[in-house]
Amino acid sequence: MRKVGLTTIAALVVAIVAVSASAPLIAFAVAPALAIAFWRNMLGAAALAPAALLRRTAPTRADLRITVLAGVCLAVHFGTWVPSAKLTSVAMSVALVSTTPVWTALVAAARGVRVPGSTWAGIGIAVAGVALATGADPDLSGRALLGDGLALAGGVAAAGYTLLGERARVGLPTTVYASVCYSVCAALLLVACFASGAGLWRYTWETWIAIAGMTVGPQLLGHTLINYSLHRVSATTVAVLLLLEVPGALIIAWLLLGQLPAARTLPGIAILLAGVAVVVLGGRRRAQPTNGGTIISPEAIGTT
Repeated sequence: MRKVGLTTIAALVVAIVAVSASAPLIAFAVAPALAIAFWRNMLGAAALAPAALLRRTAPTRADLRITVLAGVCLAVHFGTWVPSAKLTSVAMSVALVSTTPVWTALVAAARGVRVPGSTWAGIGIAVAGVALATGADPDLSGRALLGDGLALAGGVAAAGYTLLGERARVGLPTTVYASVCYSVCAALLLVACFASGAGLWRYTWETWIAIAGMTVGPQLLGHTLINYSLHRVSATTVAVLLLLEVPGALIIAWLLLGQLPAARTLPGIAILLAGVAVVVLGGRRRAQPTNGGTIISPEAIGTT
């Protein structure tokens, strides 16, 4: 692991700000949620395609199969989480989708991998935080509860995406993996848009700017700088730092939308994030596959 310098610190700061803007921009954009998810993935795939083609790396059949499955999981993630940001508060949506490390730990346990006791403790803390935050939320409408449930489903789907992704990236460059994965995701979301009747254009220029911001910010810039930082900072450290996305999203939602969460929900959200941090730290000693010498961990990959 290289020495952490100002460049790496700056990269992490920019990455956290970039991913923090995702949910507020989704809530700001006046467009169907599925269409927003389609455009950011389609534009992301188009942006990465030239770099992927220059690598001239043809995926093996096994790598391609895993990457396609990862793309399916990513489509489910965006197809559930993006609508959640429009149905419930930005705070609840981001906090609940951040439970991805909890689900990866549970998948590991189901596969027979020994999960440390501290990880189970973290899961218990996170569950208690969810119960406290949702129970204290004054907005108990069916719309808000549906949004909360979709955000949790998005976190589960993100776990599948990251677990499959860490396997595929052992044999594939990041640009090749991401361009194929985003393309599969965009294709599935396009089908979902047609099936649901979601309009794909005729938006205001403000909405197109928001969609462009999601693509350049969280989709490309944020994830790229996270991968850059993984060459110099441990995956566990990056994963814990990415939990700052939640307060970051709160600040941006306040500035952009004038939206603040109910004060009574904040303790539950804080407990939820503390539990996720314990899960990440508890799993730091598990054996992890590498990509080019860099430790890749499901807990370190952002999907927002």
